[in-house]
Formats: sequence, structure tokens, C-alpha cells
Amino acid sequence: MFTVLFSSVLAASLALLFYQKLYHPFYWVDLRYYLKLRMYKKSLNARMKQGIITYLDCFLFQTSRNPNKPFILFENQRLTYQDVDRRSNQFANAFRESSLKQGSIVALLMYNHPDFVCVWLGLSKLGCEVAFLNTNIKAKSLLRCIESCGAKTLVVGRGLDHLVEPVLPDLQKDNISLCVMHHSPISEGFISLLDKVENMSTGNKSSPPNVNIMSNFLFIFTSGTTGFPKAARVGHLKAIMSMAFFQMCGATSDDIVYITLPLYHMSASLLGIGGCIQLGATCVLRKKFSATQFWKDCVKYNVTVVQYIGELCRYLVNHAVVPEENSHSVWLAAGSGLRSDVWKEFAERFHTLKVREGYGLTEASIGFLNYTDEIGPIGRASYFNKLTVPFELLRYDTQTYEPFRTVSGRCVRAHIDLLLQDHRGFLYFRDRIGDTFRWKGENVSTMEVSEVLCLLDFIQEANVYGVTVPGYEGRAGMAAIVLKHDHKLHGPKLYYHLVETLPAYAWPWFLRIQPSLDVTETFKQQKEADDPLAGGGRHRELDKLLVEDIGSDPQTGSWHTLLGFLGGAGCSAVPC
Repeated sequence: MFTVLFSSVLAASLALLFYQKLYHPFYWVDLRYYLKLRMYKKSLNARMKQGIITYLDCFLFQTSRNPNKPFILFENQRLTYQDVDRRSNQFANAFRESSLKQGSIVALLMYNHPDFVCVWLGLSKLGCEVAFLNTNIKAKSLLRCIESCGAKTLVVGRGLDHLVEPVLPDLQKDNISLCVMHHSPISEGFISLLDKVENMSTGNKSSPPNVNIMSNFLFIFTSGTTGFPKAARVGHLKAIMSMAFFQMCGATSDDIVYITLPLYHMSASLLGIGGCIQLGATCVLRKKFSATQFWKDCVKYNVTVVQYIGELCRYLVNHAVVPEENSHSVWLAAGSGLRSDVWKEFAERFHTLKVREGYGLTEASIGFLNYTDEIGPIGRASYFNKLTVPFELLRYDTQTYEPFRTVSGRCVRAHIDLLLQDHRGFLYFRDRIGDTFRWKGENVSTMEVSEVLCLLDFIQEANVYGVTVPGYEGRAGMAAIVLKHDHKLHGPKLYYHLVETLPAYAWPWFLRIQPSLDVTETFKQQKEADDPLAGGGRHRELDKLLVEDIGSDPQTGSWHTLLGFLGGAGCSAVPC
């Protein structure tokens, strides 16, 4: 009897296990992540009961626990948690004497530097709201950003005063106080800050301000390729939740995290620096990303975790092999925006790395994380994840931003849109609004076409966008490409590849060969919007000019005009 019962239970267990492996292969991975998220929320609630509520509270908590632990390594500087706390106190005391107080809005224009963090924390100790400004900003945008966030004080980092000087009269007219990170005023209208800071006490003269967790903490200006930067409000609650990123990726307090991304963006400031604070980990901060120095720095500082965004990983895989890429201690790469083609090459070349790809928006209240080893997805829509944060992907009008609804008024689920959920519960990022164009009555994804082009062995990088053509509705595709070293363009091979991989409406009709591609400060490709045929068929000067017909049968020479390779003045090609 026992033998029969045991055999039945064993058979049922094996059948259940087989069913789970076949139909729910990620069940245990999803469950582990769900339990991990529950544990984090439990610890967060416990901290909040102790009064550790804000970003600043978390920093002070880690400082009290490990005052002598290295917090920021920058070039030859080594600052412990206590060092940063004392330095931020000096800034807070200096700003207090300049009449800044809780509720004041201060704009911060600085390169990556330990003092960026110290100024930020110092202002937070006064209860000020800080607005991070893009260091690539131009005069007109600078004025617009300061006006839109309501800042009355601007802190300017060393080497950036030249950005402010052209609009100095306008800032003075609006009674904006200008503080520069110098020991003496660089010119009339600027107030030196460092001489005052270094004479201040390192002690905190007041307790951390009492704040509403739902109130505003930061202004972060989202980057865009058109129009002025848009100010996004980041509340204290969103900031504290963002700090969990590295922990959810598996990092611990023993890790050393390498951050090369600009601190004025949420990825580096909240997920990066904030993630280190959450863990009590050490951060290696670099002024600017360098593919040449990346692995050398990882070896020098014994880095174990790197943060990426946009095309950073593409730069690394396109860079020549260096000895340090095989002798580092990095085990985790965490970030967002890693395209699947680069992901594969990145994983193959740097095989010791575990990649954790996430997705989130500065303005949004939800984010996703791919905690599996599946290449491509940005997250999971599993049963357990929806228990934690219920959500659905909806179709909506990209012009009015209103959801599509049925006759009965109910929203419509999205199947193929900006975010795509497959039958296994994985989420994929398809494209951004503005990164699509319409041609021949069909929507074309620039990301999809770029990935297809990059599969060719002679193309290193590709940036695809839509351009208007006189006499034609919509936008035709244009691809700006960079050829690999010692490679030439192979027209017939490109043609057959397009025939095999893309529908005709998605083929790029114009091609520009360039030595490099323009990118934003977060390594996102700049989407051009020039009319290639505007001005009597003239187009901007390029480094190389080719006009070539590629058609249905390159072998026999019976070609029709399919792609126009546009370059210098006087050249044009019209799609057929």
C-alpha cells in the first residue's frame, strides 16, 4: 500500500514538474524575485518606522553605521561616508548664511564630481528642492529651465561658467543668485562659494527637515532631440523606491560600483548614487565615460558592478580588445537601453558579466527589471509581479495621449505597441514616441531597422530616422551608418539582406555614410529630421559621397532605384 502511494505521489510530482518546466519555465525565478521584493518592502517599512524616510535619511543612516567606509572614489580622491557628510554640512551652513531655507529651489549645473553629491546633500539638509541641469545645455535652454523650475539660485561647477556668461544679464534681471565653485569671484555678478565653504563648520547646525514623503524632492530635466528640456518632478517616495535598483539586481554592500553616467540624470543620481547609499556600498565616480579607460578603471579600483545606459555597451564592444577586459572583477552590469544585438555581443565578449536590464521613465511611477538571463526583455509581467504592482499595457493615441476605448468605454489592451508583452510574460521595449515614422501607410520602427542593419558584417553602427520627401506623404527612411574599420559598403549584400529581413515599406531609402554618429549626453542616438532633398536637392556636407542604384537583380544589372546614397551639395535621389 505504501509503495503504491509513494509511487503515485512521485509520478504526480514528476508530472507536475514536467508541466511547470514546459509551460511555466520561469516560475521559480519569478517566485524568488517576488519574495525578494517582499523582503525589501518589509525592511523599508521597518526603516520608516525608525524615521528613515527620505534619500537624505538613508545617507545619514549609512553614515552612522559605517562612517569610515569609502563612499566615493574619484580620480585620486577617497571620501568616506563621514567625509561626505561633513563636506555636505559645510555646504549647508554656507547656503544657510545666504538665506536659503526649506522650500527654496536651487539649480545645480555641475560635472560629475564628489562636490556634486556634497552640494546636493547639503541643500537637502536645508530642505531645498534641487534642479539638475544638463551640462550640455545652451543659453536659451538654460534660461528656460531655470524659469520653468522657479529656481532663484544657480550653483555653477568649475569649468562651466562660460555657459552662464552669455545670459548673465538676463539672470541678474530675474534676481538669480549665481554661486560658482571657485575660491574667488571669476567676474562681476558671480559669488564665489568654495572660500566660504572651507571656512564653515563641518558639524550640522540643525536636524534634518521634516518633509512630506509625497512632496517634491528634485527637478530632473528629461533629454529630448526636439524642443526645450522638460522638467520632471521627482518626489521623495519615487526617490526612495529608485534606490532599490542595485539591490534588486543582486548587488550587496561589499560591491564597488562604477558610475560614468552624468549625475544630472536620474539613472546616475537616484539609481546609481542612491543605489550605493541604499546598500552602503562604494561608488567609483568618473567625470565622463571613456571606452578607453573603462576596463582600466575597473581593474584599478577593483570594480565589481558597472552601471550602463543607452549605447555605452555598444562603445565597449566596438572598442579594440584591451588586456584589462579579461582581468577585471566585474560580475554585474545593470542599467537600461541595451539593444538585443549589442546585448548578445556584450555577453559573448565579456562572458563573466551578468546583465540586468531595466526600464523606467523619470516621469512614470512604475518600472520593470529583467531579473532572468533572457536576452532582450526589459522586464517580466508575471503573476507574482502583478500581485506586487498590478498593471496592464494599454493602447492609446500618441497625439492626444488618451487611451483607446471600446463602445462600452473600457480601455483596450496593447499587443504591439511601445511596450510589447509576449506569450511567456516577458516585456520588450519596442520604440519611443518620436522614434517611429509613417511611410506607405505603415509605421516604421527606427530601432528595428537599425538592429537589422547592424547585423551586416560591414556596418558598425546605424541610426535610422524619417525624412520628408517633396511630393510624397509621410516620411521616408534614412539611415546614417558607420562602416567598420577596413570594410567597404557592399550594395548587393545590403539589398538582399533587406529583402530577407524587412518589409519593403521599412527599407531605408536614403543612406548617409559618416565617420561617427551623433549622440545625446546619455548615449542615445540623435534622430535627424532634415529634408534630404530640400533646397534644390542640396544636403549637408558628408565625409563621403556615393550615388548608387540597388535593384531587384544586381547580378544582371537590371536595377531600379531603391536606395539613394546622399552626400555633398547638388546630389539627390528620389525613392521609387
